[in-house]
Formats: sequence, C-alpha cells, structure tokens
Amino acid sequence: MTEPAVRVRWLVGTVHSVRSETATARSIVLDVPGWPGHLAGQHVDLRLTAPDGYQAVRSYSLAAPADGQRVELTVQLIEDGEVSPYLVDVVLPTEQVELRGPVGGWFSWDPDRPGPVLLVAGGSGIVPLMAMVRARAAAASTAPFTLVYSVRGPAQRYYAEELDRVDGLDLRMVHTREAGPNGRPPGRIGPADLDVALGARVYVCGPTGFVDAAIALLLAAGHDAADIRSERFGGQP
Repeated sequence: MTEPAVRVRWLVGTVHSVRSETATARSIVLDVPGWPGHLAGQHVDLRLTAPDGYQAVRSYSLAAPADGQRVELTVQLIEDGEVSPYLVDVVLPTEQVELRGPVGGWFSWDPDRPGPVLLVAGGSGIVPLMAMVRARAAAASTAPFTLVYSVRGPAQRYYAEELDRVDGLDLRMVHTREAGPNGRPPGRIGPADLDVALGARVYVCGPTGFVDAAIALLLAAGHDAADIRSERFGGQP
C-alpha cells in the first residue's frame, strides 16, 4: 500500500537578523519553530499577507544548511516586485513571515557524498550553491569543491568575505562587465573557467541564458549529462 504524501504546512518565522550582501541584496535569518530541516540546495515558499488580506507567495533558495529551527535566505531586489522590496528594504528583526518547505530535493548536495563537486553560479544563483559550500564546511567534508561564480563586477558579489576564507574551496571569479582583482579580463564564462576533471557532480544555477551556456560548455568538455543538475530563472548575470 502506498504511503500517503506528507503535506507541507505553513510555519511562522520570526526575523532574527538581517545583513546586506550588496546594494540590492540582503540575507535574512529567521527562527522557524517546527522547521523539519532541509538539504543544501532546497528552497522554501515565503508568504506575505497585507492588512487587507491580499497574499503574495514567492520561492527563495535556502542560503545555509540545516541548523535546528534557524533558516537563512538571501533575496535580490526586483524593482517592480511584490515581495522582494519588502524583504530587502523594509523587514526588521522581530517581524514575522510565513514559510513552507523545504521544497525540492533533486538539486541538493549531501555531505555524505564523497566525490568532487563543481558549482557554477550566475548572479543570485550563488544562493543555493552557498548552502552547499557552507554544508561542506559544517560537516568538515574533504570532498573537492570548485566554485565558478559569474557576476557583472566585484560590487555584485554575494558573501564576498566569507568565500575568500573558505578552506579547501577552489574559487574562480568571472566578472562579465568590470574587471576584478584576480586579473581576469571582463568576459563571459568560458571553457578555461570550467576546467575540472570529468566525473564531478555539477550544479549550475543562474539566469536561463547563463545556465544554457554553461551546460553547453560542460557537455562539450566531455561531462556526462547525468552528472549535471541545474536550476534557472529569468534575467542576466
């Protein structure tokens, strides 16, 4: 007999702290009593309710691994959005929002997995991949990790100081519009940026065009399509 599906219910989260990542992005840490835990790479649905009863729901990637009832999101401002302007510019500690999750599971990484990992991020696509980087550190995993992170310029980089001090992470920054301190000329991601040994589990996240271009480069380099997992959204890095 088939087991009944577990219904994911809405939980009330209280904002614990907020932290700016860039001029238009903010990390929000929430305490969510009853949170069931999650895997790095999963996401949540977040619901806001206006005084007149109008509700808006958006999905956001989890930016950190499971830590009891604590949940961390990083939100990029969308100028004409209904939810992100409030989360980036308004919400303060002690305020409450509703969360439902975790959602997804295919695009996730388990610290018990020993093999090498290649993370490829475009813009705000770094968020679920940062959860994987943090999960690796928290578990003291020795799995080889390479992160290729593409942004327009240094000012658009999330988690800048933290990424620079992660032990054992091969960090490769790609700046598409403005040169960064690593000496790489501005330009889109190319074969040399993705040069890692075949057989790595690959996670690609970012705007649709970026993800399609990265996957094409990976396949051309000989990576098996079965080793590549992707998530995509609108816009350009």
